[in-house]
Amino acid sequence: MKDFLELKGKKVVIVGLGASGYWAAKWLASVGARVTVSELRNAQGLDPKTLDELAGMGVRLETGGHKESTFGEADTIVVSPGVPQDIAALSKAREKGIWVTGELELASRFIEAPIVAVTGTNGKSTVTSMIGHALTRGGMKAYVGGNIGTPLSALLAQGLEPEVVVAEVSSFQLDTTETFCPRVAILLNITRDHLDRYRGFGEYVESKLRIFQNLGEGSCAIICDEDPILSALDLGSDRRVFRYGLGAKKDRHAYVQKGSMVVRNGKLREYSLRDYKLKGLHNTQNLLAVGLAYTFFGLEPDLFQTAIREFEPLAHRMEWVGQTNGITFYNDSKATNVDATVRAIEGLDRPIVLVAGGRHKGASYEPLAKAAKGRVKAVITVGEAAHLIEKALSGIIPCYRAESIDTAVREAYSRAAPGDIVLLSPACSSFDMFSNYKERGEKFKQVVRRIIHGQG
Repeated sequence: MKDFLELKGKKVVIVGLGASGYWAAKWLASVGARVTVSELRNAQGLDPKTLDELAGMGVRLETGGHKESTFGEADTIVVSPGVPQDIAALSKAREKGIWVTGELELASRFIEAPIVAVTGTNGKSTVTSMIGHALTRGGMKAYVGGNIGTPLSALLAQGLEPEVVVAEVSSFQLDTTETFCPRVAILLNITRDHLDRYRGFGEYVESKLRIFQNLGEGSCAIICDEDPILSALDLGSDRRVFRYGLGAKKDRHAYVQKGSMVVRNGKLREYSLRDYKLKGLHNTQNLLAVGLAYTFFGLEPDLFQTAIREFEPLAHRMEWVGQTNGITFYNDSKATNVDATVRAIEGLDRPIVLVAGGRHKGASYEPLAKAAKGRVKAVITVGEAAHLIEKALSGIIPCYRAESIDTAVREAYSRAAPGDIVLLSPACSSFDMFSNYKERGEKFKQVVRRIIHGQG
């Protein structure tokens, strides 16, 4: 690990007490920084054990709002990903010359292990977890973290020394990067998302492309050239770029051919897809990115074939929940944007009754209408965006409004026939009705289990 001496005694304000704020506070306090956490929520809405733990480490806690005076006295301000960059207190701090950064940027400066960074509109968590598993299977000591749930500052706080760090990286985290330089930078796809936070799609694209801004000698970029934006991306001749897609092409380094995955990264390797459990063509694309990352480190090829057999779908991502009366239920609550729902629909080969809706994120639902035609027999809409989805699907797919996930699932089940799939794939965020997509997915699964067990 690198020397933390430069942090000792520094006045650091951490904005937001989510996972990244919590671990950043623990790490920085443990190395002697004078830490203040500024949280918008009141203390009553926070975990008392967390508050007591941080207070015991000497962390000052400021709840119920962000005070400009606190920000103005800081040497450094560390912003959690969920906090908008343009709030007044941050703007005034920047005007005073105070360094405003993100947890990812700050933590990465003190990590010596090579970093594999994964971003994209969809598939980040799946690819991150698969790469971590594959590298571990290949014999490397891997730490999996970032936006997937465990921040990089947790690695530092716990004094861990992995051989490789695999990090899911969101656009919000990339917004605050300056020197962040992964050894392997993976960009899976870019489609319209988070338009409720960015001023336009172009700004969102620029945010994603920041993952490549500091790539240097010994690093590489991995991109899907079936994505219309990434296919035209030119990173220059001085950077190693590996491209992948489902079909074989001259310039592709990974593709699918006759039921196998082919990787051309130095030597040509071929892996059977027969035992790969993740459904949908998008998950086959995801596997190609994983294969390129694995072979970059020169690990034993046969062990990657074993890893392919072992990969399991993550919870809330096309997760099989159960079956009753010939009707199958899938939980895809992590599909918080339109493109993710489109991919889920296109990856299934049976009639679908779709449960969709939640908080609108600014993107058009027209792609959903196009994908649903001929595949989806009915849509049960919920949440704030229900009327927008219904408007886009008007005259194409029958829509039925429900007031809750509970009633939506029961309505979907009543309209499904043997052989059909009831799919929760919302195309929206969960924040109108739930604290996060996980809570939404768990509620879906609870209702499905009651239906399967005949509990009404």
